[in-house]
Amino acid sequence: MTDPKVISTPDAPAAIGPYSQAKVANGFVFTAGQVPIDPATNTLIEGDFGEQVLLVLKNINAILKAAGTDAGRAVKFTVFLKDFSNYAVLNEVFTEFFSGTEPPARSALQVSKLPLDAEVEIECIAAL
Repeated sequence: MTDPKVISTPDAPAAIGPYSQAKVANGFVFTAGQVPIDPATNTLIEGDFGEQVLLVLKNINAILKAAGTDAGRAVKFTVFLKDFSNYAVLNEVFTEFFSGTEPPARSALQVSKLPLDAEVEIECIAAL
């Protein structure tokens, strides 16, 4: 087992608590859950749910790139939704984001509350 390595990039939102954006261990990158924070302003975006999901995926991709990989090598996403009625929009965004490649495995579940009262939080495991 290799020692875990912390991944941090200014191209994605800084952690809002005592955790790392991601860690690399044994050939995989494990991201922390990401909510739709604009890294340029460090504020949560609101409004269109599809835009929120796309921003989260872009932020995760920035973290993965800092680790030396990208979302095309994602193995598994876990999605936390405040309102499961947004599931169809989630699927549309994932379909577009992963067009031209096989999508990763994914779980999605509804939760009662997310950090910063966000509508969506996504975490990822990717191969290096």
